[in-house]
Amino acid sequence: MSTVLLWVLGLCALAFGVLVFTLDSMARATFALLAALVCTGGVVTVLGLPYLGVVIVLMMVMEMVIMAVFMIAYMMNPAGLMPMSMLHNKRGAAAVSGAVFAALVAGVFLVPWPDRAGARPGDTTFQVGMALMGEQMLTMVILGFVLLATMVGATVLATRRGRYDRFGDDLDQRPARDPAGGGVGR
Repeated sequence: MSTVLLWVLGLCALAFGVLVFTLDSMARATFALLAALVCTGGVVTVLGLPYLGVVIVLMMVMEMVIMAVFMIAYMMNPAGLMPMSMLHNKRGAAAVSGAVFAALVAGVFLVPWPDRAGARPGDTTFQVGMALMGEQMLTMVILGFVLLATMVGATVLATRRGRYDRFGDDLDQRPARDPAGGGVGR
């Protein structure tokens, strides 16, 4: 079952990757790229690295949605949906892409892959973390919390009013006064 799923996800990723360069608008190409990257995350998950696969999917979904929103909001053509060519130097790009693809496929079949030495590790997430960060895992976890606290703190400091400002200093003002606009109690 996992082999079939691997082939289906791989072929879907390839098909959506081709669509990125054949669709005629930036917004459609963005969502085709999103689908290709979600399929790639599925491939990584099927290959036995579920944490990394889920991270790829979550990261790419957020990145592509943000990109689509900004394209729709700020592009000169309406919502990035006007027909346009996504290809430049079509012949040169096709030649280079074909050569690179052929070299990668040849590499897959011609490289002598090593045999597994020992049993598969029990916790692949821990193994990926150690391979990526080594002994700096604790440092990176602490930095993640510091960055989160910084983002939350910056957001709190940037707002002019708190959650309960409309009820007054002693939370006894009824009806509530909305300082952002006119309304009841103003």
